[in-house]
Amino acid sequence: MAGIYLHIPFCKQKCHYCNFHSVASLKNKDLLLEALLKEIALQKNYLGNEKVETIYFGGGTPSLLSESEINKIFHEIQSNFKISDNAEVTIEANPDDLTKTYIYSLKKTPVNRLSIGVQSFFEEDLKYLNRVHSTDQAYNSIKEAQHAGFQNMSIDLIYGIPSLSETNWYKNLEIFFELNPPHLSAYALTVEPKTALDVLIRNNKTNPVQEKQVADHFQILIDQMGTNNYLHYEISNFCKENFYSKHNKSYWLGEKYLGLGPSSHSFDGDTRQWNVSNINKYISEINNNQVPAEKENLSTDQKYNEYILTSLRTMWGTDVSYILKKFGNQYNLHFKKYVKRFIDDKRILIKNGKYCLTDSGKIFADGISSDLFV
Repeated sequence: MAGIYLHIPFCKQKCHYCNFHSVASLKNKDLLLEALLKEIALQKNYLGNEKVETIYFGGGTPSLLSESEINKIFHEIQSNFKISDNAEVTIEANPDDLTKTYIYSLKKTPVNRLSIGVQSFFEEDLKYLNRVHSTDQAYNSIKEAQHAGFQNMSIDLIYGIPSLSETNWYKNLEIFFELNPPHLSAYALTVEPKTALDVLIRNNKTNPVQEKQVADHFQILIDQMGTNNYLHYEISNFCKENFYSKHNKSYWLGEKYLGLGPSSHSFDGDTRQWNVSNINKYISEINNNQVPAEKENLSTDQKYNEYILTSLRTMWGTDVSYILKKFGNQYNLHFKKYVKRFIDDKRILIKNGKYCLTDSGKIFADGISSDLFV
């Protein structure tokens, strides 16, 4: 199983918290898309003979792409890779783009899954985040997509926003349950260095993020999703049975994936590479038939650490038999030695031979993982 990720680095405006590579301009859109088509051909051998099971349009705001642009990209992928007949094809979409007309145009493309960036159903939160859409657009976009037949969809929500009260966080989740989509991605608001939010907070122009509020919202999230029969299959992701994000699941389970477009990352099992985070340089290099990427050969230590980081985040957990087989007894003994204290303090439990985070451990996932690294 392999996946393809396409980075579309254009937005109508930049969200205050965003640290992804994107620009609030469509100036070079046509040139970028031409280069993207060329990169698809240049990278046709990256995945070997692996069949592509997932394709993911991310960004940026890929819902700025037209029906014809999406179809042209997909045709080029199809010409250079083996695509599964039932491949999951996801596009990230902003609610303001998901008009009835645009939604029905997406039905004429291979896109069969939507990831809708709602973030909150309250205007004060959208203003704090500098989102471009309104709460009405958020609600209506989901209803319109469902009416058009997009049953496989995910909604993004953000918690820990200073403007988001506990009462309104409950209401956000109530609205989600009322709409009844099969998948939720919920993220703690994180202040990334050099983002607009970071600058505003440091200059006392907006309220800072509070760790206690984040922790309280996360606990509410876990409780409410469990009560409403959604599987907590990864720290930030919840779904109904069989509605996992196949694409993201492949990241967590260490499958191969190819990233296309500026700033995108690729992984072939032994090496990782990443494209330049500069649109003009990306276009120039691709037009010279060069993929503008840096490459890193992963050591056994790095592969082990990445396995711990990704597997422990999921409900499938960390498998010591896999560690023993893949990395050897030295790593197996290391894991068992350092995991013991997290079992003792009930942040990790052993379930069917797998080591999984408990609810109290999930909020400390990254810190626990790093303590288990070699």
